[in-house]
Amino acid sequence: MERGFRIGRLLGIELRLGWSWIFMFFLVTSSLSGLFARWHPLWSPGLTLAVALIAGLLFFASVLAHELAHSLVARAHGLEVRDITLFLFGGVSNLAREPGSPRTELLTAVAGPLTSLALGAAFTAVGAVIDGMGPGDVATPVEFFARLDPLATLFTWLGPINIMLGLFNLVPAFPLDGGRVLRALLWARSGDFYGATRRASALGRGFGWLFVLFGLAMTFGFRVPFFGTGLGNGLWLALIGWFLLGAASRSEQSALVREALEGVPVHRLTRPAPAVEAASTLSSLVDDRLMPTGERSFLVLDRGGLAGLVCLEDVRKVPRAAWDRTSVRDVMTPASSLVTAAPRDDAADALAKMAAVGVSQLPVLENGQPLGLLRLRDVSRWIELHGPGSGGPLSTRPPGGQAPTARQPT
Repeated sequence: MERGFRIGRLLGIELRLGWSWIFMFFLVTSSLSGLFARWHPLWSPGLTLAVALIAGLLFFASVLAHELAHSLVARAHGLEVRDITLFLFGGVSNLAREPGSPRTELLTAVAGPLTSLALGAAFTAVGAVIDGMGPGDVATPVEFFARLDPLATLFTWLGPINIMLGLFNLVPAFPLDGGRVLRALLWARSGDFYGATRRASALGRGFGWLFVLFGLAMTFGFRVPFFGTGLGNGLWLALIGWFLLGAASRSEQSALVREALEGVPVHRLTRPAPAVEAASTLSSLVDDRLMPTGERSFLVLDRGGLAGLVCLEDVRKVPRAAWDRTSVRDVMTPASSLVTAAPRDDAADALAKMAAVGVSQLPVLENGQPLGLLRLRDVSRWIELHGPGSGGPLSTRPPGGQAPTARQPT
C-alpha cells in the first residue's frame, strides 16, 4: 500500500494522498467532462471543465467522509488510527491493530457504507429540490439531464455515485467493508478470529477472480448486470478484481503473522548486537567489524551509553576515499531518531513499528541501556517455526497487538 504524501490533519487524524490518486483524479475529471458535455451540449468547454473539476473534488471528499466514518467509529472503540490515505482505488483507514471484538469489527466496517448511502440520499434529495421538477415532467432522460443547471447537475451525479459506492463496499469480498462484516459475523459465531479471517479472505479472492473474469468479458463486448460493458469499464473492473486478490492474500498473511507473534515478548527474539564506538572511523568499522563478522548493523556507543545505530547502507553513502577521515558519529542515525522496543513489548507491536518506519531492526532498550537488536530475520525465523504448518499452536483470540496495517478499503 502506497504511503503517498501528507496533506494535513482532520479531527486529529493525519490525511495522506497516494501518488496514484493524482492519476485517478485526472481520470475521473476527464470522464466527467465527457459526460457533462453529452448532458449539456450548449455549455461552454470552460463551464463543463469547471463543473467536472468540482464534481471530482466533491466525489473524493465523499470518499474521505466514508473513511472518516470508519476511523471515528474505530477511535471511539479504543483503536488508534494512524492515518487515512486516498489512492487509486479509493481510500484506506490505517488502524494500528485489528478490532478486538466482533462487535467493534462490525460497527467499524458498516460505518463507511452507511455514510456513503446517507450522503447519496442527501445529494439526490438536494438535486431534486434544486431542479424543482420530477422525471415525469420530461419525455426522455436526455431532456431530463439537459435541463439541469450546473448546481443541480453536481448533486444529481453525486447522489447516485455515492449510493453505488456504499452498495459496492457491502459486497462480501474481504477486505472490502462487506467482507469485514462477514468476518465479524463468522468470528462472533465461531470465536476463532484467524479461522474467520481465512474464510473471509478466501471469499475475497473468489470475488477478485470473478471481477477479473467479468472485466475481461466486458472488454470483448459482453454486458454484465450493474457493471455494463465496454473496454474502459471492463479494464477498471478487472483492475479492482486484481487489487482484491492481492489485498485478500495480504490480509490473511498479516493475520498469520499476528497470530504467530501474539503474546511473544520482544526479549525472546532479541539477539546480542555488536557495538562500535562513535569516534571510530569508517575504515575501522569496515575492517574490524563489518568484514570479520558479516553483521550489517551496529549499536553506536559513546561513554557507555547508546549514541545511535550505524548500518552498512550508511557506510555506502560515503566515498571510499573519505572513510579514513569520517567518523561513525558522522553517518549514524542518532539515538533520538531511533524507533526502539522494550524487552516486555509484544513482538507483534515491534514488527508493526518496523513496518511503519521501513527498517529491518530495532534496538531493544531497558532503562535507556541497550540489550541488543530485534532483527526482522529473527522475527521471520520465529514465524516459520511457530506459524501454521510448523506444529506450533496458534491462538484463536482476537489480536491484541498492533497489526502491520489494518485496513478499511473503500
